[in-house]
Amino acid sequence: MSKITDPSACDDALYRKVTLRIVPLLFLGYMAACMDRMNVGFAKLQMMDTLGFSDTAFGIGAGIMFVGYCLLEVPSNLLMARIGARKTFVRIMVLWGLTAAATAFVRTPVQFYVVRFFLGVFEAGFFPGVVLYLSYWFPASRRGGAITLFSSAAAVTGVISGPLSGATMKYLHQLGGLEGWQWVYLTQGLPAIILGMVVWAVLKNGPTPGGWLNEQECLRLAENLRQCRSTEHKLTVREELMQVVRMPAIWLLAMATFLELGAVYAWGFWLPTLIRNLGVTNLVSIGAIASVASVVGAVGAIVAGRRSDRCMNRHWYFLALTFIGAAGQMSFVLAGGRFVPSMMAIVATGLSLSAGWPLLAVVATDYLPRQIAPAGIAFISSIGILGGAVFPAVFGYLKSRTGDTISGNYLIAGMLLLSSLILLLSRLAIRRPDGSTALAQG
Repeated sequence: MSKITDPSACDDALYRKVTLRIVPLLFLGYMAACMDRMNVGFAKLQMMDTLGFSDTAFGIGAGIMFVGYCLLEVPSNLLMARIGARKTFVRIMVLWGLTAAATAFVRTPVQFYVVRFFLGVFEAGFFPGVVLYLSYWFPASRRGGAITLFSSAAAVTGVISGPLSGATMKYLHQLGGLEGWQWVYLTQGLPAIILGMVVWAVLKNGPTPGGWLNEQECLRLAENLRQCRSTEHKLTVREELMQVVRMPAIWLLAMATFLELGAVYAWGFWLPTLIRNLGVTNLVSIGAIASVASVVGAVGAIVAGRRSDRCMNRHWYFLALTFIGAAGQMSFVLAGGRFVPSMMAIVATGLSLSAGWPLLAVVATDYLPRQIAPAGIAFISSIGILGGAVFPAVFGYLKSRTGDTISGNYLIAGMLLLSSLILLLSRLAIRRPDGSTALAQG
């Protein structure tokens, strides 16, 4: 008697194979990106004393990279759809690695602004490019887990980057005549260049036969994707962009992402300073304490992504996470500098921010038809990433004016609550081309 093979079990095995082949490398790439974005918060602990930057100047420099990021994000994704993922990711990773390392040699605020701006220009398109790339492999019912697994690299980077940056500044200080903060930029910029070469050697542009995929597996992947897509026709670049900017739901998702990422980067950039204000002076200890929230956030991101795949109710998970983050910010203020309550508030905020924003990216892929996905995902991300340009500077300005971070903490709490409200409102605007409500299921 012949043995009947369960198709779902075969699919599970196939997608495990795909995940193990492509997600770890992209995960490492995003870790390198996050490290080069966020190490400025730790380098600040020495850098500002050496170079004499004000809090406002530091906030502007930390955030200006996202202006460059925004300008090139949509063109980068449109180009990737035409030349492929390998060429796109190699270009991005090598150039951003070189620019990140060059930050070690800035001396004035203007030089700092210029290097950070070009870091954003060269990194533009990596995150939305990976989101688009994963949509080539995973159907909607499996995509949330893949994207949040990839996105959890941001939280894992926090676990590693804090202690690593602190130890680098402490133990490599004055090695070769360079200060510790310079070694942070040099040692954390180089991995992106190396990973770019690895991507060129091993990454596939999509599910095509050859290497680790056979023809039958490729056909099965294509069939699963076809079942969750409507009949589509090829659009010109102009038609693609016009469809995107005319969709109210995309603007709402972009605004929710703007507020969420603004909170992520404002908190991430200033967290080492906040920990030092609690009385922790050892650089390695500051990094270790910051990593605690990242551990919780990484676990939360993976759990939220997988559970939202099963239930397809991502908006409610996002709502719960934003309330946790807002409560964490208000609790941090009420803790009044007491260490244990402040740490609990930091962990709650880390969970909220690390697990919340990847769900917004998944919502976009759930809704957008394939023919406008490159422009749509990049448009949402490019508007959203401007939050990283605005709110670290606003946080720094408020700190300079008031002498404390209370106003900044309340600002972050309000941003989180408003982003959840906008996401809920977007459900009223989102309709698929066939008239169904995308977010009613996601």
